[in-house]
Amino acid sequence: MHYFALNILIILFFGSFTCVKSKKIDNVGLITKDSLSAGNAILPAAYLLPEYYHFLKGKRVGLVVNQTSTINATHLVDSLLQIGINVVTIFAPEHGFRGDHSAGAHIKNDIDGKTGITITSLYGNNKKPNAETMKNIDIVVFDIQDVGVRFYTYISTMHYVMEACAENNIPFMVLDRPNPNGHYVDGPILDPAFKSFVGMHPVTLVHGMTVGEFAGMINKEGWLKDSKQCELIVIKCRNYTHKSRYILPIRPSPNLPSMQSIYLYPSLGLFEGTNVSVGRGTPNPFEILGRPDCKMLDYAFKPVNIPGVADQPKYENLTCYGVNLKTYADSILDKPSINLYWLKYFYQTNTSAQGNYFNAMFNKLAGNSQLQQQIIEGVNDEEIQKSWQQGIDKFTIVRKKYLLYP
Repeated sequence: MHYFALNILIILFFGSFTCVKSKKIDNVGLITKDSLSAGNAILPAAYLLPEYYHFLKGKRVGLVVNQTSTINATHLVDSLLQIGINVVTIFAPEHGFRGDHSAGAHIKNDIDGKTGITITSLYGNNKKPNAETMKNIDIVVFDIQDVGVRFYTYISTMHYVMEACAENNIPFMVLDRPNPNGHYVDGPILDPAFKSFVGMHPVTLVHGMTVGEFAGMINKEGWLKDSKQCELIVIKCRNYTHKSRYILPIRPSPNLPSMQSIYLYPSLGLFEGTNVSVGRGTPNPFEILGRPDCKMLDYAFKPVNIPGVADQPKYENLTCYGVNLKTYADSILDKPSINLYWLKYFYQTNTSAQGNYFNAMFNKLAGNSQLQQQIIEGVNDEEIQKSWQQGIDKFTIVRKKYLLYP
């Protein structure tokens, strides 16, 4: 088993930083060549200011960012303003600029109270920046922590922003970040018939790519509208490989509060398309599963409304019975794969009192209608996973062309 790479915050305990390029940049908390050697800590690209400062100097910059977009404990917006970069627009994805909106919540255009910068929503009815918004921008920078799962919508937001950049001849820069699920590829390929915001690309459910690698694939595979390409700049992470274990210093969204939830998310995310609660409205979302009728299971929890985290969660104020999978999460590190056991178990134990097991979201999340049918027909796990293999093999060949890390 590979050991966890040092958390990026550990670098704060190593000696003083040396000056690179200018004192202004150094004051942001820049990690320099001398400090990089300390433990080979993994550094997201945002930390490497000298590698992208010259692209932004003197430009009108649009930022696609959220609460994960930080250098140490300082938000990228504040860091760039501190060194004189002209940030003119902040684009807010699902969960908002500060990461304080629940999944699916309507994000409004706004003004950032701290900086006075215009915030443009990229979630809801306005997923793609319009030409009017783009005309005052010289370059767009994307810096958001992803978790490497097709239905996690940050890569869909990235797609639409890349498309807007291609149409308006504006460079698009990705400040890359490690993928905590980047050590494996698994799941069915998306059938184009089920394309939606929770699955836009013909990739496996777990794609094993960083956002920088994924952007290269979107651009070169002709997936943007009319097969256009944008001018793409990717600033790579430092000291990262696809075998690295990276501990996220900030939760990537309100309902992924721990590394266990992030490792379980590829399997438990599919339950959003069923009548099973994934623990939204509890302290343990995407670590637990349950439903009121499953009294044969001894783990119990009660979802409650948590503003900005779980608004009107499934089975609000009702006791659900199910399982706590937090300790199981670590086994995914040793044997990475999507787990189908509980998906089938809760189908087999469904009662009429809870209504239909599957809802309209399931096939969009799965990326096909086959998985639902296989569960209904009782196909065993091995046969289901075997049905994915041809797609996995084809995707792996395409994926290899865009990998930036060993």
